[in-house]
Amino acid sequence: MKIAKEFKWEMGHRLPFHKGKCKNLHGHTYKLLVEFSGDLDVNGMVMDYYDVKKVVGPIVEELDHSFIIKNDDTEVIEFLQKINSKHVVVNFETTAENICYYFLDKISDADLPSNISKIMVKVYETESTYAESERTLI
Repeated sequence: MKIAKEFKWEMGHRLPFHKGKCKNLHGHTYKLLVEFSGDLDVNGMVMDYYDVKKVVGPIVEELDHSFIIKNDDTEVIEFLQKINSKHVVVNFETTAENICYYFLDKISDADLPSNISKIMVKVYETESTYAESERTLI
């Protein structure tokens, strides 16, 4: 059985290596679809949606209205610090693919019910573009 929940947030980033417009500072309205697969528990649930929100909500909140930036982009990090702007420093290029892994890692590290066997995350960078990955837990 599978359950899923969507989350949305606003976030800026840049891809300094990019040969097109994405090398510039810009932002997106991101959407996350997270699916949990597993057997039903004694109450007939894979996972309570309230618990899904407790696990995923803080990760989304950390990123919402922030600028996600790779740790070696020091000039931009210093600027963000100088203007006291919310930002999240990571050790990867901030592509949709890597943001997908970021969510997958953080959710997999959470205290999840023992019946959860697989997690799938899909990160939409725009309405028509997304990255998707999954992890088997059991």
